[in-house]
Amino acid sequence: MSRSRQSEADDAGEPPHGTRDEPPHSTHAEPPHGTRAEPPWPRNDRNDALVAGGACALNLLSYVFSDDPDGQQDVSAAGFLLVALAALPLLARRSHPVAALTAVLALDATAALTIPLPSHFGAVLVVALYSVARACPGRVTAVAATATVALTVLSQGDGRVPSLRDAVASPLTALIVVGTALAINRWQQEVAANRELVAERAVADERRRIARELHDIVAHHITTMQLMAGGARANLARPEIARDALVTLESSGRLALREMRQLLDVLRADDEPEAAPSLPQPGADDLDRLVAESRLAGLPTEFTVSGPPRALPPTVGLTVFRIAQEALTNARKYAGSARASVQLTYHQERVTIEVRDDGGGAPPQEGASAVSPGGYGLIGMRERVSLHGGTLTVGPRAEGGFAVVAELPLPVDDADGADETAEAATQNEGTPR
Repeated sequence: MSRSRQSEADDAGEPPHGTRDEPPHSTHAEPPHGTRAEPPWPRNDRNDALVAGGACALNLLSYVFSDDPDGQQDVSAAGFLLVALAALPLLARRSHPVAALTAVLALDATAALTIPLPSHFGAVLVVALYSVARACPGRVTAVAATATVALTVLSQGDGRVPSLRDAVASPLTALIVVGTALAINRWQQEVAANRELVAERAVADERRRIARELHDIVAHHITTMQLMAGGARANLARPEIARDALVTLESSGRLALREMRQLLDVLRADDEPEAAPSLPQPGADDLDRLVAESRLAGLPTEFTVSGPPRALPPTVGLTVFRIAQEALTNARKYAGSARASVQLTYHQERVTIEVRDDGGGAPPQEGASAVSPGGYGLIGMRERVSLHGGTLTVGPRAEGGFAVVAELPLPVDDADGADETAEAATQNEGTPR
């Protein structure tokens, strides 16, 4: 049946099924999104052509409107052609600077010996010598400058003896050209070095930021999961307690995955601007959840807010959350059977996050100060606070336990907005949650 239909379609002159006549598609390959197509004439080549044209024009003007030593204007077709051809080697001044200068000098010598023609190659020689000085080592530049000066002084045409002015002006011009090229070279090297240094610092800062986020996410949730798994195993005979521990274990794992996705979304944001919007990073508003997790993990934790609450900048809010998260993680690790408290205080020009426990505290490393432990988490805290120009105080308390206190300055706009909500917030000041 299908065969007969196909033959009928063929007899009727219709295209076979599935092969509709369609306009031919253009075979022009579109450039990838976000990339520019290369111009048909590269920028450097265009610039070289403009420079060569300008130098050629200056030389021709010098030739046409100058007088010979006898005071008579002497313009010939051969001379005009040689002066014009002298600019052609400049098209290769970037890729082959020495060859370009050599060609210009050869044309200059040819003009002096055959026509004879007083040297009108000044602009072309300056550009060619400049290109050699920019691209070649010092020895090559010195030889090129010497050859240029010598030929310029000697190529005066008509057998004229070079004057004192010629003998002084040519070396001075060469020194100015070479010195300018070397100065520009050094400036460009310094700019490139500074650019590379800035790029290296940016990469290092980004690596530290990623390390901080990974440490805070992994350390906090893995510690909670480890404690809950141990608690569930120790209470297998008491199903209610074991079930609660397993529920907390599952919740902590789910939150760890969520925060890892948030971190990956942030990392992809720079490379994929059109990607789906990332989930918001945790902030001060998530401290309630953090304290609830701490309680479920077995550490009795109290949360208090003082001062006029207000929205914090995202980076400040994230720092507040991460510091409290790391401090509570350390309290669960080292404080033993203790209680903890988290206090968030809003001031007019700053915000303070304070985490205290009444346990044994984090043991200082051997040879390290007790108030300046050197763990990765505490290093991350200091880096976070320093990015905002704040202060961090970490150490054991006189009455026992351990304390982490961070003060973060607020931007001027946020500080000014604090006065508007101060009266409404005084009623709730110091309210535990």
